[in-house]
Amino acid sequence: MKIILDAMGGDYAAGEIVLGAVDALCKDKDAEVVLVGKRDEINKTLADVAYDKNRLHTVDAQDVIDNNESPTMAIKTKKESSLVKALDLLMNDGEAKALVSAGSTGAVLVGAFMKVGRIKGVSRPALAPVLPTLKGGGVVLCDCGANVDCKPVNLLHFAIMASSYAQVMIGVDKPRVGLLNNGVEAHKGNELSKLAYDLLSANEDINFVGNCEARDMLSGDFDVVVSDGFAGNIALKSAEGTANLLLKLIKQGVYSGGLKTKLGALMLKSVFKEVKTKLDFNAQGGACFLGVNKVIVKSHGASKRGAICASILQAKDLAEKNVCERIKEGIVKADLQSAAE
Repeated sequence: MKIILDAMGGDYAAGEIVLGAVDALCKDKDAEVVLVGKRDEINKTLADVAYDKNRLHTVDAQDVIDNNESPTMAIKTKKESSLVKALDLLMNDGEAKALVSAGSTGAVLVGAFMKVGRIKGVSRPALAPVLPTLKGGGVVLCDCGANVDCKPVNLLHFAIMASSYAQVMIGVDKPRVGLLNNGVEAHKGNELSKLAYDLLSANEDINFVGNCEARDMLSGDFDVVVSDGFAGNIALKSAEGTANLLLKLIKQGVYSGGLKTKLGALMLKSVFKEVKTKLDFNAQGGACFLGVNKVIVKSHGASKRGAICASILQAKDLAEKNVCERIKEGIVKADLQSAAE
């Protein structure tokens, strides 16, 4: 299973990206990674670590797409960039099954759409991270930022795709789908929410359980939360910010509370460590770009080696479990149902 990795994407490229690839190879003996980026920088990091040279390869790419560039123009003009060459390799190498990048989100999405192509019948591809929940496991948030303006049918397709994804990623047979809204009542929300509610309720292939308020998104009562990319991105960043704030407040309280507080914190060290692990939004990898023809995982721009390693293993697992084919089957079934109605 060959995974293509954009070695120059992200705040800590290329060092942390390369180290994440090495860690992934250590954890999965069946994985093979192709690092695409500035070969000198890649080799500089590899010189200090031990790795299997038969399973780690490099492709030289001297250009980089940054977050300040127009995604469409960058994909069209920067042919020698690490992301464009990685996408080309994904499509031209028959053994390549997935791509991972921590680079510009806009460029990754535009590049995936233009070069990999969307699945037939999918109205809009969407970004879908898996977030931690109070009850363990996770919840798929779809969409978290790829589509700012949506139509009701887009949200229906998000629910279908995310349900197939949740079956693979979380391991639930019949994912409970909620619609992100400002109230749980069916009549609440804007026009988009109300029309989407009706579509989701009418589709028998979706286990739709009603509206989900943002405060309940991580409760564990939902396996999938569907949203337009604007509200979904706000909900995601609010949750991330709250988690980081809580951890910082606990840390401040411990260090400013004197000897007794520090001793108490020492006794609760294992508890704090467990909480920190549960609140780590990158622990399960990146956000999968659902609705395109191959597995593409977008890691957080601030990802370090642990998050990159998790993203690589996540991408490999999704490719092995044919998540794209499962999404295709769900979309075809939904279209047939719509035609029959």
